[in-house]
Amino acid sequence: MERSKSLQTLLPVLSLLLTASLWGVVWYPLRLLEQQGLAGLWITLISYSSTMLLGAIWLWKDRRPWVEHPGALTIMMLAVGWCNVAFVLAILDGTVVRVLLLFYLSPFWALLLGWLVLGEKPHSSGWLVFLFAVTGAIIMLWDPVAGLPWPSDVADWLAVSSGFTFSVANVMVRRMGNVSLRVKAAVSWLGVTVVAAICILALHLPVPEVSLPVIGGAVALGWLGFVVMTLTVIYGVSHMPVHRSAVILLFELVVGAVSSLLLTDEIIRPQEWLGGTLILASAWFAAREQATEGT
Repeated sequence: MERSKSLQTLLPVLSLLLTASLWGVVWYPLRLLEQQGLAGLWITLISYSSTMLLGAIWLWKDRRPWVEHPGALTIMMLAVGWCNVAFVLAILDGTVVRVLLLFYLSPFWALLLGWLVLGEKPHSSGWLVFLFAVTGAIIMLWDPVAGLPWPSDVADWLAVSSGFTFSVANVMVRRMGNVSLRVKAAVSWLGVTVVAAICILALHLPVPEVSLPVIGGAVALGWLGFVVMTLTVIYGVSHMPVHRSAVILLFELVVGAVSSLLLTDEIIRPQEWLGGTLILASAWFAAREQATEGT
């Protein structure tokens, strides 16, 4: 009995560590596929559309949420779709650690959206999240030439928008507490597929001329990567307090930093380390805010 209880406690932690590790290194297979001639949007479309073989079954078996929450599910679908598409494009074009750190401005966005949409007025520690996140972003994005703390390139904007839409999706999830985890996962995959397809059509991207093994690699990334990452994060978050899972998921930054230093020649400037530390602190204080509310 004691051993079973210990295992139940350990499995969610291992699940979140697995998903954080996978998200921290997913940039590497993405870049390998891109080097073989498969553009980021096509990688995303192929990977996620293959996951819909499973997602379509789940959505068909449980169609009721679309009737009960059509607006919230649609917003969540599009938010998750853009979140993942923007993240993939940013991680392909930008510096790995910089993209991950800008994505983790999401606690700041969650604070604002929770206040504006859900009426959750921040406590004193919530304002600390605001201060640390904004200060960290200003330090990271400061351009000594332009003098303005704005994202300096497309990858920066994509990373910031990815973190923002991640927070939008989380707000919608909180408004749909009775919707099953399987439906939420399937809606997420559908959203990424739809957004990637829209972007490809809008940009008139030609069908890539790549070999079948490259296509197979994108499909394998979908099933062995994105399906596993979605299900493990849902399982982990569902079986432990939110404040604890938020801290564990920050392990993604550690994995991303180590993997990028080992596998690339990217250089992280002291300015980015400092700004990133403040952004990490904002995420930690956001977790403490949730822990306080839960007690």
